[in-house]
Order: sequence, then structure tokens, then C-alpha cells
Amino acid sequence: MAATWYSITVEVVSGHGQTFWPRPGRMIAASRAHTFQQLAESIDTAFARWDPAHLHSFKFADDTLIGPIDRGWDDTEEGTLASSKTKLSRLKLGEQFVYEFDFGDEWLHICTVAPKKVDPWFDFGYAPTQPLVYSGWGTIPDQYGRRWNGDDGWDEDEDEKPVHENPHRTDLPPLMPWWGPGADRYPD
Repeated sequence: MAATWYSITVEVVSGHGQTFWPRPGRMIAASRAHTFQQLAESIDTAFARWDPAHLHSFKFADDTLIGPIDRGWDDTEEGTLASSKTKLSRLKLGEQFVYEFDFGDEWLHICTVAPKKVDPWFDFGYAPTQPLVYSGWGTIPDQYGRRWNGDDGWDEDEDEKPVHENPHRTDLPPLMPWWGPGADRYPD
């Protein structure tokens, strides 16, 4: 098979009131036959979005908008193309566009189509049915900006409870030599 799939770099620029630098990113391989809905789902999975029930859109330099207009929401801009029907074949090598997830928290991503295509059989050993995340970097920010407080789970208001001190693996069962009691002899 020839190199026919796009390689799309997706980086988180901002979201939930924060701007990220360095930007966490993922590389996604996608076929021209995949839809923008499938690309959105792959991006959301790649960035650990566990609550995907939010609107999304893709915006291009020519002001083209692609979004989930076929899901019955009234606030979609007129002229928006349906993400479930619009194929990635409209992309051009080297093109950049914006992906926005959750219009309230405004998770903005810069997406860049690589200047060369990839061959899924040669590069990955198979042709996936969905766009494939095949590389990545950076720390994934929590979808709602929460941090673990160690007692009862996530704590959205960090001022309410302090984040507990790092136990340096002393809280783990001694299944590895540097875990459990005495683990502090191995610095983090």
C-alpha cells in the first residue's frame, strides 16, 4: 500500500482558562475516508477526555466551520458542515486548522497536517478502522482542571483542600524493591 494517510499533529494551546507551554501534543494517522467526527473522537481520546458530551468544531483559515450539526443542537452557526459526514479528504498537506472541544471551557488545539503522507501498513503494521494516535508528548491536562487531593478523590477547588505531599512510593505494596516501607531511599 502506498503512503495515503495523513499524519496530523494536534497540540493543546489552551483550555479551562489556561495556556499551555510547552504544548502537550499527539500525532494521529487518519485516512482520507475518515470523517471529522472520527478525528474529533480520536483527539478527545488522545487527550483523556472522559466526558465527551460537549460540542466541538473545526475552523479553517478560509472560515470554513465543521461541527456536529446533525445532532440537533440549535446553536450551530449557519453554513457549518456536518462533522459526521465531512471527510478528511478536504485536508491539504501542510494545512493548519483549529479544533475546539467544549465551547464553555474552550479547549483549543492547533492541528497541522504533515507535508508527507504515511503508509499505515508499513508504519503501523495494519490499517485501523479509526484515526490512530501513534505518538505523543507532554502532560495531559485534566478536562476540568482538577487535581487529586488524596482523600476522597478529585478536588476542583484547590483552595478548599491542600494536595497531599508525595509519599515517594511508601504507599505502594512492596512488589518492587523501591516500593513500600523504606522506598524513600530511592529519590523521585
